[in-house]
Amino acid sequence: MKRLFRFVLAFTIWLGGSLLAQKQSAPPSDDSLYDQVRLKLTADPAVNGGALTVEVKNGVVTVSGRVRTEKGRQKIDKIVRKVKGVKGVENKVTVDANAH
Repeated sequence: MKRLFRFVLAFTIWLGGSLLAQKQSAPPSDDSLYDQVRLKLTADPAVNGGALTVEVKNGVVTVSGRVRTEKGRQKIDKIVRKVKGVKGVENKVTVDANAH
């Protein structure tokens, strides 16, 4: 009986670990990446993410629009690259001192 219990326990632990590993290895969807990127860009005052357009295709994020400073433009790359699952960034943002 003890052997059966140990076997069942070991199998359960193995199965749980396998399922967890499969779940963690699935890449995030483009919609999920879009949501995460928008939240992070909007939260950063130097970037003013509300004035930017974000598109995601196959994990590659394209950001376009205008920011006030070059520092803000460069920060976009850093912010987007930190989002887990992003495969690449296309920064098409231009610098315009009059941007909102």
